[in-house]
Amino acid sequence: MKKQLIYSLMAMSLIACQKDNPLLTEQNTPYGVPAFDKVKTEHYMPAFKEAIARQEAEIKAIINNEEPTSFENTIVALDRSGALLERVEGVFFNILDADGNDEMDAIANEVSPLLSALSDSIMLNERLFDRVKKVYDERETLGLDPEQMRLVTETYKQFARSGAALPADKKERLKEINKELSLLSLQFGQNVVAETNAYQLFITDESQLAGLPESAKTAAKEEAVAAGREDAWLFTPKRTSFTPVLQYCDNRELRRELLDAYTTRGNHDNDKDNKSLIVRTMQLRVEKAQLMGYDCPADYILSDCMAHDSKTVDAFLQTVWQPSLEAAKREAAALQEMLERDLPGEKLQPYDWWYYAEKLRKEKYDLDEEEIKQYFELGNVRRGVFQLAHNLYGLNFEELKDMPVYNEEVEVFKVTDAEGALIGILYTDYFPRAGKRPGAWMNEISSQFVDADGVDYRPVIINVGNFNKPTKDNPSLLSMDDVETLFHEFGHALHGLLSRAHYKGLSGTRTPRDFVELPSQFMENYCYHPDIMKTYAFHYQTGEVIPDELIAKINAAGKFNKGFVETELLCASLLDMDYHEMTSTDTFDPIAFEQASMIKMSMIPEIIVRYRSTYFNHIFTTGYEAGYYSYTWSAVLDADAFAAFEETGNILNPEVAQRFRHLLEQGGTRDAQELYLEFRGKPADPQFLLRRLGFIE
Repeated sequence: MKKQLIYSLMAMSLIACQKDNPLLTEQNTPYGVPAFDKVKTEHYMPAFKEAIARQEAEIKAIINNEEPTSFENTIVALDRSGALLERVEGVFFNILDADGNDEMDAIANEVSPLLSALSDSIMLNERLFDRVKKVYDERETLGLDPEQMRLVTETYKQFARSGAALPADKKERLKEINKELSLLSLQFGQNVVAETNAYQLFITDESQLAGLPESAKTAAKEEAVAAGREDAWLFTPKRTSFTPVLQYCDNRELRRELLDAYTTRGNHDNDKDNKSLIVRTMQLRVEKAQLMGYDCPADYILSDCMAHDSKTVDAFLQTVWQPSLEAAKREAAALQEMLERDLPGEKLQPYDWWYYAEKLRKEKYDLDEEEIKQYFELGNVRRGVFQLAHNLYGLNFEELKDMPVYNEEVEVFKVTDAEGALIGILYTDYFPRAGKRPGAWMNEISSQFVDADGVDYRPVIINVGNFNKPTKDNPSLLSMDDVETLFHEFGHALHGLLSRAHYKGLSGTRTPRDFVELPSQFMENYCYHPDIMKTYAFHYQTGEVIPDELIAKINAAGKFNKGFVETELLCASLLDMDYHEMTSTDTFDPIAFEQASMIKMSMIPEIIVRYRSTYFNHIFTTGYEAGYYSYTWSAVLDADAFAAFEETGNILNPEVAQRFRHLLEQGGTRDAQELYLEFRGKPADPQFLLRRLGFIE
């Protein structure tokens, strides 16, 4: 009797906890967005545990369903399972990346093995796989429409690629590998953030900052004051902090020190060092690929991409690597000549490149990056990209005040179509903070799908960046690279917002990785076009629209330094492929491995790979392993797609825009190559990219 009383009290306590947990109860929020303002750290683990338990129960119900196995009671039921877990993950992992702290990191460390175990318990369940396989084997006789057929095929492939057909002993080993990989990935990313935040360089002598724009000095001064030092200027390895130094500061030693701080993150032989994590990660990825019947991780990963295998990727990268490298060599020679004027006998170094490139840009095109920035106020740029989406697709954006947000810097917009119907909700979070990981990204907070009653649930999407914060004197002013990044991530957002799939597993950005960058990179084409630039580029003080002559200079300089940009990017892609074409699980030295990779590709010493191994988050944390090439693969697609508009003489051509919107709406419901051919009528031509880069006439 006493035990029953204890159990009853425990159950009542759990129910009360769930009732008070905003992650577990339906919130009375506009458009059903998460109640970010009510979520507390202590809510996460109870919510995760409850959500995991619910999905386990949902999977059990599918397996134990005594009715004959069908598309609806197996494939659709599986797609609709885990709704609560998606809600909890959508809140937690977005905040972890954008506004994390030590407590959030600790929760992530605790929950990641649980999520890995849940995934394995689903994907490696023999009885569940038997049901999926039965539907797959009978799919041609079930009267399925094309999207349903796609869902069946992709679901079966997901199980097969996850090891569902492996013998029991190999399944157990695969579970161990997946669990360890999830923790390694998490630790790698946490180390990068910690290393980025740990380094602070306080400058107390203003003469050391000669050449640095006043706006950059003001930002550095405000950072120092916030850190408790009113007598100094503070610089860190965050790009918004060190990039102006590399670009403008006359102090060569300061440029060297800050670039070194950036490029040695995760490589200090301390408790945040990532080298051993890389070794263990690659050992496990090789073992996993070979368990699955592939020679190397790249071939296992790429078998589900447009490229299909590593040989195709290697051959593709070489078509653009050699032209890029030759262009970079010519650029290096020109910069060396400029360096000789200042420092006779000195050799151009990586910390000199941006500085002399900026000097050469100004000399050759009379183009000053600081002058450009005055026309790119963040709010105007965002309004411009919203207007572009309106002109192309008839979308409207309305700012929503008093919405629940996780940080006061976050803004929220309602997106509707030309008829006023809801398309989705867009959050934007653009400024760096201590708990935010570097870079820029788009995430889904909740997915688009159509439920059993035909209700179309519209998505909640977020764009995150690390742009310059406003200072006491100036609003947030963007570089041209920042503008391009904003357009890029907004392209991802449109891909998520416009989704018209019926099933979560096929909606939004759930496409092959070498296709998913097409919508984002396609948008970059517009930010440089004179007609579009005039819709967002206004002087932040006078309101004057950007002059035609300045637009002309920007576009004339558009091919400037492209050898550097593409070589830096492609070098990272080649390094990624070298890692994931490994076939041995032997211990290795990541730094020596990286150096050998640079030598093999004949990388010039004046340029550092965009991401050195110890902070290469894309391939060790965010799921782009053997996939970094996809940025260039998609660049071929986006240049070809934009040419479809240019060939009509109207970059806003409504008929072409409607075809491209249709492509965006499809998400992963169709084969990516089939979708592109339907839009363009022919395969993508790499010549458009090479011409845009200035590598061919």
